[in-house]
Amino acid sequence: MSTRVALVTGASSGIGAATARALHDAGFIVYGAARRTGRLDDLAAGGIRPLGMDVTDESSMTSGVEAILAETGRIDVLVNNAGYGSYGAIEDVSLAEARRQFEVNVFGAAGLTRLVLPRMRQQASGTIVNVTSMGGKIYTPLGGWYHATKFALEALSDCLRLELAPFGIDVVVIEPGGIATEWGGIAADNLEQTSGGGPYGAQAEAVARSLRSEANANRNSPPSVVAGAIVKAVSARRPKTRYAVGFGAAPLIAAGALLSDRQFDALISRAVGLPRT
Repeated sequence: MSTRVALVTGASSGIGAATARALHDAGFIVYGAARRTGRLDDLAAGGIRPLGMDVTDESSMTSGVEAILAETGRIDVLVNNAGYGSYGAIEDVSLAEARRQFEVNVFGAAGLTRLVLPRMRQQASGTIVNVTSMGGKIYTPLGGWYHATKFALEALSDCLRLELAPFGIDVVVIEPGGIATEWGGIAADNLEQTSGGGPYGAQAEAVARSLRSEANANRNSPPSVVAGAIVKAVSARRPKTRYAVGFGAAPLIAAGALLSDRQFDALISRAVGLPRT
């Protein structure tokens, strides 16, 4: 078989960059996609092919997939990693921002998946990897829209797995826990701007402090942990449907399944230091 080809979105930093490198090291031809191609220079220097792509722009995704197929003739792995966390009280977050969160985190992944599937079906093989989060199974205060997108991507992945099984295409969900990336600081900044000065200010202060916590940062897992799980999944003859990896992911997902809603509410409220009512 020809050298396998992988497309990784959100490859400019963090999990995406680590995954692109790990797949390249595993022998894949790797295309690292991001909106800002200048941030892909380090990957390009290491042999990864940079690709300008905006997952909210259908023409950008279409031209990117066409370019890969023109150069290699195949796509074996799609890693839908592009995404961001928009934190703030439901009352405070504008619906325009909520829609943007879904456009990036859900519709971008779904749109790109739709574009690669015709070739994967023709090949009778392929793997779709959707990077959700432990936040696709549990919830935290003031993260309603972010969690909504991750819950949605989990459900889409389950349905897609059933649909694609007859064509020899696997669908894998990666559920990272705490990972040492820029994500927490960016989410905290957005949270303070959105809800820091209003009636949810005390909650916003507590959650932002938790997102930036040095103690959490010291415990967080490196992006390579997630990248390793992705390489393992796409290299397996029969991959698991889900991989919960990184700090806190497996125990918190288990707690969410075992505890009652009220019990989990209390657990997560204490964990982020919410003020008592």
